[in-house]
Amino acid sequence: MKAILPAPFTAVLTTAWMAFLPSALFAQPGCAPRDVIVARLAETYGESRQSIGLGANNAVVEIFASAETGTWSITVTSVRGMTCLVASGEAFETIADVLPAEGNDA
Repeated sequence: MKAILPAPFTAVLTTAWMAFLPSALFAQPGCAPRDVIVARLAETYGESRQSIGLGANNAVVEIFASAETGTWSITVTSVRGMTCLVASGEAFETIADVLPAEGNDA
């Protein structure tokens, strides 16, 4: 199953946890220049970018995933170009929930 996460999901995800990421995160061992991280995700797990958003302090949040392996990764790239892997897992699925009709608060 290959699809892109809906923009509202990405915005909520970004808003929810970006506020809690310390600036020291970008100095951690799971960080490297963006091209190095993206190449490793592609070569090792077959992951490609599925969605992108702008987080706190203009950090770029990206979700990478592979329909073949089901793996997924979330990265955050600082304005200085350093990318950090902040989460990863298995069993990736794309869900495109339909918003409730206007006036229906279900």
